[in-house]
Amino acid sequence: MKQTALIIIAAIIALGLGMTVRHFFSDVNNATSPGVLPEFNLPDLSGRQHNISEWRGKIIVINFWATWCPPCRKEIPDFIDLQAQYADKGLQFIGIALEDREPVAEYAAATKINYPILLGGDNGIALAQQLGNSIGAVPYTIIVDRQGQIIDRHPGELSKQQIVDIVAPLLN
Repeated sequence: MKQTALIIIAAIIALGLGMTVRHFFSDVNNATSPGVLPEFNLPDLSGRQHNISEWRGKIIVINFWATWCPPCRKEIPDFIDLQAQYADKGLQFIGIALEDREPVAEYAAATKINYPILLGGDNGIALAQQLGNSIGAVPYTIIVDRQGQIIDRHPGELSKQQIVDIVAPLLN
C-alpha cells in the first residue's frame, strides 16, 4: 500500500513538473541553438549495447521517459502510430527509459512498442542533461535531422501534431 502511494505521489510530482516546465519553457526550442548529436551507447531490454550511429541518416526522435510518468505513457501510443506510419520514410523513434529493466520490459510488451527501447538509468539522466535537459524534465524529447543535427528539444509532453509539424518537412 505504501509503495503504491509513493508511486502515485511521484507520478503527480512528475506531471506537475512536466506541466510547469512546459509552461515556463515553451519557447526553449526556438531559443536553443542546434547542435550535433553526440555518440552514445546504451543497452536494450535484452542487454545488447546499441550505438546511436546505428540510426545515422534517419530522422531520429529520442524520448527520455519512465513508466511511472503519466505524460510519458500518454504520448507513447502516438509515437507507436508515427513510427508505423513514417518508418519507411526514414523516421526512427528511440525510447530511453530512465528506470530499471523489469517495469520497462513489462510496459513495452503490454503496449507493443514498435521502436527500440534503451535502458538509460543514471547514464540516461546524464545524457538527457548533456542534450539540454538542464531541469530534469520527464518526458524530454529531442529531434535530430538526417545529418545528425539536433533541431528540436522539448521538455514535457509532445502531441502527435507537434511531432508531425516538426518532422514532416524533413521527410521529403
